[in-house]
Amino acid sequence: MPDQRPLGFRRDAAAAGEPSEPVAGGRAMDDRTAAALLPERPPRGHKGTFGKLLVIAGSLDYAGAALLVCRAAARAGAGLVTLAVPESLQPLFAAKVVEATTMALPEDDVEEVDPEPALARILDHEHDAIVLGPGLRPGLATRELVRELLAAPPEPAPAPIVLDAEALRSMATLGDWWSGTSRPCVLTPHPGEFARLRAGSGHDPDADGDLAADDAARSVSALDAAAEWRQVVVLKGARTVVAEPDGTSTIAPFENPALASGGTGDVLAGIIGGLLAQGIAAGPAARLGVYLHGVAGDMVRERLGDAGLLASDLPDLVPVVRKRLAAVAERARSEKRLGFSPLASGGGAS
Repeated sequence: MPDQRPLGFRRDAAAAGEPSEPVAGGRAMDDRTAAALLPERPPRGHKGTFGKLLVIAGSLDYAGAALLVCRAAARAGAGLVTLAVPESLQPLFAAKVVEATTMALPEDDVEEVDPEPALARILDHEHDAIVLGPGLRPGLATRELVRELLAAPPEPAPAPIVLDAEALRSMATLGDWWSGTSRPCVLTPHPGEFARLRAGSGHDPDADGDLAADDAARSVSALDAAAEWRQVVVLKGARTVVAEPDGTSTIAPFENPALASGGTGDVLAGIIGGLLAQGIAAGPAARLGVYLHGVAGDMVRERLGDAGLLASDLPDLVPVVRKRLAAVAERARSEKRLGFSPLASGGGAS
């Protein structure tokens, strides 16, 4: 019989309320720590209560990336999602998205965004958070748009932003991009993108060690980058690392080869963006987003096995995971109200 590994919702020491144990390179997440990060859902809330997310993503060749981000963000609880695309592509995307709205970005060529007027339209659009990068067309115009969005003036306070895929590749060519950035950022690189960013920052990527298999090296390098860039870094891969500028390092407990499928990173970007739009700070949003994504992936793996997962399988499971985490959070609140204090031996009355 194959090993029946838990999916994260287990009644063990962590779920019973004990703190997660330190692991190589950081502290592991568990159900209890993830549940504590869930944003409140006021019973009388409306779509505006739960945040407006602007997604700047997609191109003719990578339309799926933008659609995955939008669906994942909505499934993570964002109230309103708007997809911004080059104006010549708006009719295509408007026919594909159902719940999201679309916004046309000015072009200076077919599918080529004109950075300055596009930036003006983006800044004029009401939003609480941004996802930038998945599926964008590579080129100088995209790089300039990324640079200008990162350099947005500090007043009024710019919205937090998730930077993924083409945004990260553009940033690797922008030198010390972080020195002029006042936005709270969550960077979501895989090891290859992380290596390019490190090289662009003047580091030798080889000195970081094995960022695919060495958890300690992954955590050390991600923490060093987060401190230098003064932003949250999500180093994707097995046992994803969430590194924060204050020196906090969190290790997700997931090793799932089924997630090695195109588009799963776009889903993660959308989940984190949706949480940012709901008002969660960058670090907690990254931690919770990674956990929701990882448990959803484990649920698909339990059903399908190690291969065959599609990125589009994940978004619809995110609210299921969130509901179960909400139950964990409610149990923790009940224990606190009743005066129970879990002990190392498994819990007991205070």
